[in-house]
Amino acid sequence: MLEHYVYIVGLAASFMVAFSLGANDFANPTDCAVGAGAIDFNKALLLFSIFVFIGSIIQGRFVIKTLGGGVVSEIELVGALSAVLATFIWVTIATLLGMPVSTTHSATAGVLGVGLAYAAMGKIAVVEINWRNLLSIVLSWITSPLAAIALAACIYIALRKLLTRLRGDSRSWIILKASLIASLAFSAYSFGANDVANATGAYLFVTKKYLGVPAGEAMLFLSAIGSLGIITGASVLGKRVLETTAYKITKIDVVSGLAAELSNALVVWLFTTVPYVLFGYGMPISTTYSTVASIIGVGIAKKRSFSEVNWRTVLKIITSWITTVPAVALFSITTYLILIKII
Repeated sequence: MLEHYVYIVGLAASFMVAFSLGANDFANPTDCAVGAGAIDFNKALLLFSIFVFIGSIIQGRFVIKTLGGGVVSEIELVGALSAVLATFIWVTIATLLGMPVSTTHSATAGVLGVGLAYAAMGKIAVVEINWRNLLSIVLSWITSPLAAIALAACIYIALRKLLTRLRGDSRSWIILKASLIASLAFSAYSFGANDVANATGAYLFVTKKYLGVPAGEAMLFLSAIGSLGIITGASVLGKRVLETTAYKITKIDVVSGLAAELSNALVVWLFTTVPYVLFGYGMPISTTYSTVASIIGVGIAKKRSFSEVNWRTVLKIITSWITTVPAVALFSITTYLILIKII
């Protein structure tokens, strides 16, 4: 009976992780449209909420499967609770400081920390951690921002050439603005598909066990909880990080905003979908990396110079990224060792 109560507490903790995720990552699909002045905060929040929910329900299972069993095959109740608490603590601290950390890195590090704790206590061998999948995830963290930078720069250059041919009349700008808002919706969908797993993926095994449902139903249930938490967090604290990525990396206009947001949306969606189709596991990439990299890409492409980018802000962001994995893994291990003595 105690375990069932702990499971409910764990689901509540997952909702809080989703809350912190929404607060920190609301900026990722919306920063370009808001920064360019194409849409205000409230309308951006409405579109974000609608399309994050749709993306979570339709494709959220792609990455939930990865974090729910692709790193450590079976995460029991206390381990799942430890992973989500560690993720929540780190992402909340970062959000209050206005730093766009990677919730994907946080969630993956939380799961890894539990696996290392299992290994230290002799519950599993270190080799039972799926290092191959973990390596694939880490490689996706490197390749996705590089892809986003290159794609954003290419799209920006193509758009500028197209506008030059069309002579940039008023109709063209209306179409560009509408396209930017549409790219926000696509980006929010992709974000929901990839990031809902960060809050709930660790609970896949225990949800199947305690609710007695198949994996598909468990993933749908977790996707719904996660998406609602994300929307709530975005509504309450979403402005904090948005102000950093929308205004403090480079100046965003409609053209650069469209190039960056479309690049971000495509990269996140492709990394979510293609590996799942080919290998059965969607890659939990950092949507924060992707959006910041896309903005850097258009900043460089504007004048084909690195001077358009505020590298001081970028350095602060990268520093927070580097510290995320070891910090959350350590939080996760410590939390697990404490909880295992109590529960």
